[in-house]
This record gives sequence, C-alpha cells and structure tokens, in this order.
Amino acid sequence: MKITRIAYSKGLNVGKYAQLAEQARRLGQVRGEVWRRYGSVGSAQLKDRQIRDQWLADGTHQRFGVLANPWKETLRDGMADITANREAAKAKARQAIRRHTTDEAERKRLCTLLKRDEWTSDPYLSRVMRKHWRRGRNRTHNQIVVRADQYTTWTLREGGDVWLAVPGLERRQRVAIPLNTTVAPTGTLRLLLRAGRIEVHYQVDAAALKSVQRACGSRAVGVDKGYTEVLTDSDGIHHGTELGQLLTVQSDLRKRKGRARAKLRSVAEKARERGDHAKAARVERHNLGTTKRDRRDRAWRERVRCETYRAVNAVVDKASTVVAEDLTKTFTGRRRLGKNMNRRLAAWTKGVTAEALQNVSERRGSALVMVNAAYTSQVDPRTGLLATRRGDRLHLPGGVVMQADHAAAINILHRASDPDIALRTPYERVKQILQDRADRQRIRLPILDSRPHQRSESETSDMPEPIMYGQ
Repeated sequence: MKITRIAYSKGLNVGKYAQLAEQARRLGQVRGEVWRRYGSVGSAQLKDRQIRDQWLADGTHQRFGVLANPWKETLRDGMADITANREAAKAKARQAIRRHTTDEAERKRLCTLLKRDEWTSDPYLSRVMRKHWRRGRNRTHNQIVVRADQYTTWTLREGGDVWLAVPGLERRQRVAIPLNTTVAPTGTLRLLLRAGRIEVHYQVDAAALKSVQRACGSRAVGVDKGYTEVLTDSDGIHHGTELGQLLTVQSDLRKRKGRARAKLRSVAEKARERGDHAKAARVERHNLGTTKRDRRDRAWRERVRCETYRAVNAVVDKASTVVAEDLTKTFTGRRRLGKNMNRRLAAWTKGVTAEALQNVSERRGSALVMVNAAYTSQVDPRTGLLATRRGDRLHLPGGVVMQADHAAAINILHRASDPDIALRTPYERVKQILQDRADRQRIRLPILDSRPHQRSESETSDMPEPIMYGQ
C-alpha cells in the first residue's frame, strides 16, 4: 500500500519560485489542451502514448515552451485524471444497469461493454454514460510532475536538510529547492506552488513507516468519536483531548475574521459605488486576500490530523479489534442548539477520524468493525436498556451516573455481537428493539433475542467499570 508524504520548501528564493511558477503556468496550458481535446466520449479508447506520438508528429508540443519530459508527464497525468473521471461515471452507470434490468445475462453483457470501453456501440449505455460523464475542464495551473530520473537530491552536511534540484524551462538549467526535511523524497514527484511556497508530494511504501512496525494489541476495544476528544475507549480513557480546543478556537477565529472581512468588503463596495475605484482596489489587494487565511487553515488541518492519528495509534496499541460507530448517516435531534454550537459542530472532523481508523487499522494489522451508532450514548451498558442522558452524563437506575462517552464506547463494543441491531437498521427500529427489551424485563418475561442482557457475575466481572459521578 502506498501513502503520500509532503515536504515543504524552506526559505526559497523569490526568483526560483517565479521560474517554477512560469513553468507550472505553461504546463497548465498542456493540461487544458488535454481536457479540451480528449476529455470527451470520442477519445475513450485513446492512450497517452498515442497522443504523445501524435503531438510529436504534428508539432503540437512546440507551442507549450517547456522541455519534453515535463509536458509528457503532464500529458500522462491529465489522461489519468480523465480516466478517473470516466471510471467514477461507470460506477453510477453500473447502478443504473442494476435498476434497468433483472436479466443476469443482459446485466453481464452491459457491464462487459462498460468494462471494455465499448459502451458507445450500445444506445442505452451511451445514453447513461452521457448523463453521468460530464465533460470536464482544467483548473490546475500550479502543478509540476517530475519523473524519478529527472531530479537529484543532496544534503550540505550529514543529517542536514535535503536540497532538491528539478529541471527548469531551459535545457541543463536546474532549480535548486531547499526542503524542510532530512528525508529525501523518492519516486515521481508532484510539485504544488502555493503562496510563495512549494509542496513536494511523493509516495512511499506503507510497510516502511515506523508506525506500521508497531504491533497492535490483543483485545477488542470499543471507541466513541467525540468533539472534545478524538476517541473515548471502552476502558474509559480519552484520547486526543486537544481536539475540542483546536476546533473551538479555529471556529471562533473564523467568525471574527469573517465579520471583519465583511466590513472591509462593504467599505470597498461603497467606495466603488462612489467612483473611488483606487480605494476599492487597495482594500481588496491589501485586506481581502486569501494567502494568510489559506496558510493558517492548512496549518490547522495538519494539527487536527496529527492529533487524530496520534489518538488512533494509541487505541490500536492495545486493540487487535477496534469496534467503532458508523457516522456516515446523520441523526437529527429534536433539541435545538445555539448558533455558536452549530458553527463549532460544523467543523467537527469526524471524516478525518474515520479515515485515520481505517488507515491505521489496515497498516498495523488490526480489524476495524463498524456498528450502528443509534442510541449508543443513551443506553445503560449494564442492562442494554435506555437511560437518561443530560449533557455528558448518563443517569442510570439506582442513582448511578456514568460518563456518557465511556458508556457509549462500552455499548459500541457490545453492539458488535448484538444479533438484532445490524449496521443498517433504521434508528426508529433500534429504539423499538430497546423499548421491547425494557418492557420484557419490566414484566419479567424472557428476552427472545440471543443477546444476554442480564449478565451473570462472571460476565459482569469482565465488563469495564463505569465512571461513577455520585449516588
């Protein structure tokens, strides 16, 4: 498995950045030409080598003003983007085929034509593909793809930062880029130019990472995703406790900056209405730019990812099986939240947490089991029945108060073996199942499902102790 690593330029000369920016601009024209001429149905069978030979024969390559290897790699990369766009449309077309016919032979014939890119010969497939495969256009003018044999790396001293030399616009002219890493990039590089800084993207084998060499644990652990922390496990331990502060500070900062920018934008618009275009241009140039904002957002996202991956690795250190809630489906609560809380929850990075759980589990050899998330934070982990939640506390029968995230993590672990609540069971049905179990216990009838709700002493002794807040 390959993963992407990113190195950044460090103290790059302005002149060098200008040279690479001009090269990226010209290669953007190459991408635009590829999408304009070959991003449609008639070019589905063409390969990048055929286009390369055609451009060399008719002299199209001479119009770009770049060296041979850069435009060839950009051509290959552009055709790969078109292929990925077409494959995404094919996935939707396969769904349409399943809805279109129940005849297995006809389905197989249509899917075979789709796989071989021979769908233009079938009227139905042509119609479906034209619906889902919309013609794209290039909007990338800040990237340079460098082949593995076209660059060199070195260090000025042992253990020092790496320097990277890539081809420029002229033959035998190289641009040396100082990087902020002591690890030399390998393989094909993708250079992204953003706000005076260069990002060097490259792929490495996941097996070479230090985190992969760490062994996973030997237990099954349930985890609950949260806002104030990344994860709470079924042992009651909170992981990634800085997440809530990161999300709150960033959300409030965006609110303040947004209000200030709105006022400045109003000043610029009023100046333009008065005919003072010079003032409007100055305000837009000096006060309404996005360079600092984008740089700050990128740094924030990296901190969130770092905190999330660190938390997930800590869970996998003790878990051979990680049981997590599936949050791909949202649940609309009846309680209305304030504007500030809604804004902060909008920045909740549960997608990053899901990605980290998937990647870390796969790299380190632990199993990831997804379960239904409905009512996991509102169920008594001792009996499996609905309880009362107030804030971050779960009030259980007998005056016991338990931390809600800890209870949810235990319930998530138990739900992996619940025979009645499947991953896609609707939340209304989940609530009905829980109420039925409560009714049966109330009238002392045996529980019909196979889940042991009233646990024996040996079973309850293995269950994590709840955090008690009071009696």
